[in-house]
Amino acid sequence: MARGGLARLLATLILFLLLATPLAAGPSLAESEADLARGTSEAAPDAQQHLLPRPLVIELPSARAGAELDADADADAVVTVDVRCASWRLAAEANNLAPWAAVPPECAPHVRDYVTGSAYRSDLDLVARESAAYARAAAPAGAADGRDAWVFDVDETLLSNLPYYAEHGYGAELFDHHKFDEWVERGEAAAIPSSLKLYNEVRGLGFKTFLLTGRSEAHRGVTVENLNKQGFHDWEKLILRAAGDREKTATVYKSEKRDEMEQEGYRILGNSGDQWSDLLGSSMSARSFKLPNPMYYIP
Repeated sequence: MARGGLARLLATLILFLLLATPLAAGPSLAESEADLARGTSEAAPDAQQHLLPRPLVIELPSARAGAELDADADADAVVTVDVRCASWRLAAEANNLAPWAAVPPECAPHVRDYVTGSAYRSDLDLVARESAAYARAAAPAGAADGRDAWVFDVDETLLSNLPYYAEHGYGAELFDHHKFDEWVERGEAAAIPSSLKLYNEVRGLGFKTFLLTGRSEAHRGVTVENLNKQGFHDWEKLILRAAGDREKTATVYKSEKRDEMEQEGYRILGNSGDQWSDLLGSSMSARSFKLPNPMYYIP
């Protein structure tokens, strides 16, 4: 072979070898895409500029909404009745369900277990402890003028009517005024222990205590006797609904009575009640304390 032909053959072989050998300058396109998808720092710094834009996948709103509804349905399927009823009880206590007339039938067992178990007692104890801590901080000091007042509701605040509600579905039955009045006349409501302790401490700190209840004036005698029997004494005034108050909501009636206290020169520093209607309205106290009660709602 001539010298010129041999040179051309060698040049061809070298070119073939160069074309067949992989370049080591960086990772392949597939490897760079994988690295970027993983968000790792191992991809070559300039790999992104060699990639074509990835196609966008657009999800239709109707499909997305359907998937969310399916997820909600699946979540509802695994939530137990007790969990749903615990959520209902929380919403009731937070006044997010107002107005409501009765405990949902499926939640009656949950309410029963709550009010007859340790959770209810623990909740009552916590409210009483926080109330007492505030009372000690706000107590009349020095030359007190005897005008610092604390207002207490009676039913489910000082006295418990659990035996009555045990006979009426723990609030699952619609409230019957006549049946409840019959229970009141028996004078058998027991003191709530944590509330009795708070009441005595508030009295000892120098507050004037006002008992403001939705009970009728006709029940004054039995109410006084029941309260005294359970350890409640020496209140400044026990206020019950008079004939002219019967058609008023509890919020209006109790607001008017607190207005009268302030007009008489009292400063309402504390207020304890199991209903929002015990605490809201006019002449609100400097600090109010809501006791738990998932058995009924009074507007």
